[in-house]
Amino acid sequence: MKAQPKASHFIDGDYVEDTAGAPFDSLYPATGEVIARLHAATPAIVEKAIAAAKRAQPAWAAMSPTARGRILKRAADIMRERNRELSELETLDTGKPIQETIVADPTSGADAFEFFGGIAAAALNGDYIPLGGDFAFTKRVPLGVCVGIGAWNYPQQIACWKGAPALICGNAMIFKPSENTPLGALKIAEILVEAGLPKGLYNVIQGDRATGPLLVNHPDVAKVSLTGSVETGKKVASAAAASLKHVTMELGGKSPLIVFDDADLESAIGGAMLGNFYSTGQVCSNGTRVFVQKGIKDKFLSRLKERTEKIIIGDPMDEATQFGPMVSKAQLDKVFSYIEKGKAEGATLLTGGGIPNSVSSAGNYIQPTVFADVTDDMTICREEIFGPVMCVLDFDNEDEVVARANATEFGLSAGVFTQDITRAHRVVDALEAGTLWINAYNLAPVEVPFGGSKQSGFGRENSIAALNHYSELKSVYVAMGPVQSPY
Repeated sequence: MKAQPKASHFIDGDYVEDTAGAPFDSLYPATGEVIARLHAATPAIVEKAIAAAKRAQPAWAAMSPTARGRILKRAADIMRERNRELSELETLDTGKPIQETIVADPTSGADAFEFFGGIAAAALNGDYIPLGGDFAFTKRVPLGVCVGIGAWNYPQQIACWKGAPALICGNAMIFKPSENTPLGALKIAEILVEAGLPKGLYNVIQGDRATGPLLVNHPDVAKVSLTGSVETGKKVASAAAASLKHVTMELGGKSPLIVFDDADLESAIGGAMLGNFYSTGQVCSNGTRVFVQKGIKDKFLSRLKERTEKIIIGDPMDEATQFGPMVSKAQLDKVFSYIEKGKAEGATLLTGGGIPNSVSSAGNYIQPTVFADVTDDMTICREEIFGPVMCVLDFDNEDEVVARANATEFGLSAGVFTQDITRAHRVVDALEAGTLWINAYNLAPVEVPFGGSKQSGFGRENSIAALNHYSELKSVYVAMGPVQSPY
C-alpha cells in the first residue's frame, strides 16, 4: 500500500524536492508499513516558499473578493468529486476508519472553501461612518504572508480551515502539516491550483519542530496560525511576539461533558462516546471528563460499557470498521502510560485498556477505554491524554459540577445533556470554554466559530469571525472642507 507523492513539498504551483533535507518515513498506522518517504524542508526550501508567497500575494489581494471566492468554490467542488480518493488518502495518513474520513475529513475541508468563497463579497466590506460634514470609512485589508502549522488528527480539514479564510482575505499561505501526516495537504494544494488559484499562493512544506521556527521567525511572515499542544503554542506565540506577528492558537483541552439525571440516557451516552472515541480519541475538543449525576450513574455506566464493547475495531479501509489505530507508536505508548497511571491511582477500569485481539500486532491499536470512580485530582482527569480514554466522575448538584468542570487550566470545549433547557443555558453560560454544546457533542459546522479560552488558545477558526484573524481594518478620514487650524 503506497501513497508516495511526486515530491515532498508543493511550492509556486508545483512539486519541489530537496534531498538535502532530513528524510523521514510516513507510516500507515494500521500496519506500520512505510507508505511514503519524504524530506524535511531545508532553509532553502523555506526561503523558496516564502519568496513565492510574497511575490504572488499583491496581485491576489488586488482581485475582487468575488473573483477570489469563485476559485475557492471551484476547489470545493473538486474536493467533493474526489471525496473517495481524498478519504482513502486521509485514512492512510491518519489510520482513521474510512467510515469516518468519507463523511468528516475532506468534506469539512470542502465546506470551508465553499463557505468562505460564498461569503466573500459581503463579509469583506467596510463601514461608512458619518461625521457631520466629514465622513470616514473602513476597509478590510489582507495581512500578507500567513503561516499555518497543522496537527495530525485532521490534516486535510486543518489545511482547509486555515487556508480558506487566509486566501479569501487576499493573503498567501504557507502550510506545514505534521510530520506524522504529511500527505493530504499536498493534494489540497494541487486541487487549489487546478481550481485556478494563482501559483505561489498556497504552498506546502514538510518538516518537524525544527522547521516551524524557520517560518515563525521569518521577517516576511505576517501571521501564524497553529493547531497543536499547549506547550508548542507557548513556544510559537513567544517567538511570534518577538516581531509582533499576528497569532491565533487552537490548542489542547480537558473538556467537561455534564450529564444531568433528566438527560436522554442513550443520547448522553452516544455524545460521550463520540466525544471520546471518534478518531480514536484524537480530538482536541473531546469531552474526556464525563460528569454523571449520581441518580443515573449506575445505569449510565452499565449501558456505556455495553455499547463500548460493541464497537467494531479493525482494518480502517473496511467500511464496517468503526474504530481504527492511533496515529503513531509514540502516541500509543503515551496513552498506555496514562492507562497505567489511572489504575495505579485507584480509578476503576470499566472496560478496555488493552490491545484488541483481532488486529495486526504491527498496528497502533488500543481498545476504547473507560475509567469509572475517577476523582478530580487523578492524573488521567487533569492532563490531556489525546487518546480513547474516558474518565467518568459523579456529582450531586449543578453548582458543584460547574465549579469542578471549571477547575482546569484548559477552556476549549464543554457539553451539557439535560431536558431542562433553562438549566442548559444557565450551565453553558457558567462554563469557562470557547465552544460548547447542548444535547450534542463535537459538531463543528463551518458556519460556527471554533476555538478556546484560557490555556486552550485564542482566536477563532471558521465562520465570519475567522476573517478578523486574517485581515486588519484600515480607517480613512475624509475631510469635506478646509482645514481649521489655529496656526
